[in-house]
Amino acid sequence: MRYAWVLVMMASLVAAAQDGGRPRARDLGIAPGVFPPGPLNAITDVDGVTVGHATLADGERIRTGVTVVVPHQGNVFQDKVPGAVFVGNAFGKLAGSTQVEELGTIETPIALTNTLAVGAAVEGLVQWTLAQAGNGEVRSVNALVGETNDGGLNDIRALAVRPSHIAAALSAARGGGVEEGSVGAGTGTRAFGWKGGIGTASRRLPSRYGGYTLGVLVQTNYGGVLTIDGAPVGRLLGRYAYQPPAPGPGGAPEASGDGSCMVVVATDAPLDARDLKRLAARAIFGLARTGSSFSNGSGDFAVAFSTHPSLRIRFGAEATASRTLLPTDGVSPLFQAALEATEEAVYNSLLRATTVTSAVGTAEALPVNRLKEILSRSRGR
Repeated sequence: MRYAWVLVMMASLVAAAQDGGRPRARDLGIAPGVFPPGPLNAITDVDGVTVGHATLADGERIRTGVTVVVPHQGNVFQDKVPGAVFVGNAFGKLAGSTQVEELGTIETPIALTNTLAVGAAVEGLVQWTLAQAGNGEVRSVNALVGETNDGGLNDIRALAVRPSHIAAALSAARGGGVEEGSVGAGTGTRAFGWKGGIGTASRRLPSRYGGYTLGVLVQTNYGGVLTIDGAPVGRLLGRYAYQPPAPGPGGAPEASGDGSCMVVVATDAPLDARDLKRLAARAIFGLARTGSSFSNGSGDFAVAFSTHPSLRIRFGAEATASRTLLPTDGVSPLFQAALEATEEAVYNSLLRATTVTSAVGTAEALPVNRLKEILSRSRGR
């Protein structure tokens, strides 16, 4: 049975992606910014948020998958969360974004997948939403699906992702630690000429700034000149966008500036759609810290939502309701947190990713030992 096969592959490949002692950024002393992380340093530090993956690795050609972020554990359609989208560069697809822009709400989990699987993911989210208790009369669902193109490692034309894989990822969605690297929607992605993938990080504001938590999850598949902790890693490793041609055969491959990155930002701070859009913008700005080229061929999108209970919009509600909103002047610490968490999530996506090979191509994992040497020299040790 195909559905059962996906669950088995998901479990086994997640385990494979996390073995071999691949570190997270903080294991190497990389701790961007000034705010501390939450206990898990993951988007799931925001109470109620869960993440699930379905990883597809079939034969020699399929290396793809699905990752879902679920905003809360109730009926998301019936209790919509405030949300917003910010587009850094629109060379990509973010299905459902126009309604989010218009109404300022998100009514399904957020799904990430590959470029040609957006339609299947929309169908899967719609099927799942219609099947939820209390949704028996629902006749319109705005599924929110983002993508990056994993055609460099995956036979994307095979259309391997089906609606059932969305159901599998949603069934697997949990709080706690989040699998990172070559899993889910990050199975076939590349970043800066190396293996990219799924990464996450969080920040918890001090009590004087409200004590709010902010978490970020990224699907990295973009390029530029990789910078880590301020060090020009891509240039020193000889793999970066716009580098001079390598002399002779066997030279290091250029890291294209093209590609895409999807960023999901969650917070428990009481922000409405206006300020969530501003928050999403800071997440995109955070990609610049990692060396993103934001090239013509890069689709850079951020989705942000708040889990604050007073801001949920009950389906069909017409009466006025009291809301709690953070004043505009109180948003700046969250902007800083979004910059920091996005930067660190990107590093985690690279560091936790394992080398992936298929008949379509190969992407090497970022060499940790060489990175350690660069960071040590950069820090003057």
